[in-house]
Amino acid sequence: MSERRDVWITGIGLVSSLGEGLEAHWDALKAGTRPVVDETGFAPYVVHPLAKVEFDKQIPKKGDQRQMEPWQRIGTYAAGLALDSAGIKGDKDILGRTDMVVAAGGGERDQSVDGAILTEIEKQAKPDIFLNEQLQSNLRPTLFLAQLSNLLAGNISIVHGVTGSSRTFMGEESSGTDAVRIGWSRIAAGTSEIALVGGAYNAERRDMLLLFALKRLAMMAPWSPVLAAAKGIPTGSAGAFLVLESPEHATARGATPIAKLSGVWSERAQRSEPGAVEAKIEELVSVARGGNDAATAVLSAACGAPEPTLAETAVLERSGLPVRSVTDRVGHGLEAQMPVALAIAALAVSKGSLFPPLEGEPLEKPFDGTLKRAIVTGVGHWRGEGVALVESVD
Repeated sequence: MSERRDVWITGIGLVSSLGEGLEAHWDALKAGTRPVVDETGFAPYVVHPLAKVEFDKQIPKKGDQRQMEPWQRIGTYAAGLALDSAGIKGDKDILGRTDMVVAAGGGERDQSVDGAILTEIEKQAKPDIFLNEQLQSNLRPTLFLAQLSNLLAGNISIVHGVTGSSRTFMGEESSGTDAVRIGWSRIAAGTSEIALVGGAYNAERRDMLLLFALKRLAMMAPWSPVLAAAKGIPTGSAGAFLVLESPEHATARGATPIAKLSGVWSERAQRSEPGAVEAKIEELVSVARGGNDAATAVLSAACGAPEPTLAETAVLERSGLPVRSVTDRVGHGLEAQMPVALAIAALAVSKGSLFPPLEGEPLEKPFDGTLKRAIVTGVGHWRGEGVALVESVD
């Protein structure tokens, strides 16, 4: 087997309920204050709303903003922050060679039209004719009757000029893990030199909350820590993009690494088998640990859905490693959750410090040493297990 190259993280773009950019997030994480949650706007459910963002800073054309739904604006904005962070914003030569791997959901629907149809269709003598009329006159003429998933990558290309190869993954939490895994794998294997990877999610959507509520998975107020309680998914609006780069390419352009992405593992346990999720996540964490626990912590992207979160919690408790819940701080962003957790892990490793425990999370213990390694864990709410390893660049 050929020797794999290191993969550096040279740029990070992050927006969430905690704010915009790395320093704003670090200040909020170090303060250890109560997470920013909205328990009334979507009552009775808990949502972590996006902090106020001036989208003009990264998406200057109003026309571009108008044709994007919120999830695309969040993602395009975070991508711009990542390019700025990496020092390649506006560099047409590098951007023309930058590959892009995006994790995205199924786009956003017109909720007012959907609601009107659901309200009126039961009153119709001929509901099939009524529905066809609505399809022709009110709903957007797209494949999903919503915005297409690959439009996020398309808008990043249009707005920021990223014109290398492009891939879009769908599939809830696993898509975020696989987006990062593919970008990492290509650079490690030498088939790519630089890539923009990440995703975005808009939690302030009644249609998505309805889906989780119907499955009895949405967290109901009051907010509670996910690892301690596992009482449901506290969805959060967030966007995160990472610039991954080979050391050779980064060094040639004088870039300084933030951290090193040393591995990404994505698996899928047979959930009909008792204990399968727990066994799979324990296996992946063991691989990431590699027998080296020095200066190591776990950053959990656990979703909050009872069964998978209890399985993840059991593994983390047995690990004996210091644990921090990313979801408690910013909510759960589905497709964006692994990129968000990796962004926060890379930030913590670059600072050489772990932010303080959150009150109410018994797994979160004080950690006063230097942080050099962060294992990121994430189990999907109904499928998929992912683990990644972020390390300092010595």
